[in-house]
Amino acid sequence: MKLEPPDPRRSALMARVRQRGTTPELVVAAVLRKLGFAYRLNVRALVGSPDFSNRKRAWAIYVQGCFWHHHTGCVRATVPKANQAFWRDKFTTNRRRDAKAIRTLRREGFRVVVVWECETREIERLTARLAKALGDL
Repeated sequence: MKLEPPDPRRSALMARVRQRGTTPELVVAAVLRKLGFAYRLNVRALVGSPDFSNRKRAWAIYVQGCFWHHHTGCVRATVPKANQAFWRDKFTTNRRRDAKAIRTLRREGFRVVVVWECETREIERLTARLAKALGDL
């Protein structure tokens, strides 16, 4: 299977995609503040650099984009028509890397929560989910 050379327009578009400080991350940060949880952002010392974490309380939250991490069953988890082999490989690699990071953190005793981009649209539901997942710490 031969990969097509990258399209310069597509490359320029993808280069503008933010990795940190995204709208879904800001929503999760607001919910965590509302719930009164202290956290650090993107702790590189932890596997996978979770978006939010608290080492003392041993929890980590990954906020994942439905497209980039290919959220199963989500309408945002599409595969671009151009260079499909590349994108399928990229999504598979991303999911494997995510799963490995989550497994490692859980082995180290961390409670890990994955928040998908589409879940940040329903703030009340997200608030209840995070309160339940992190509340008894």
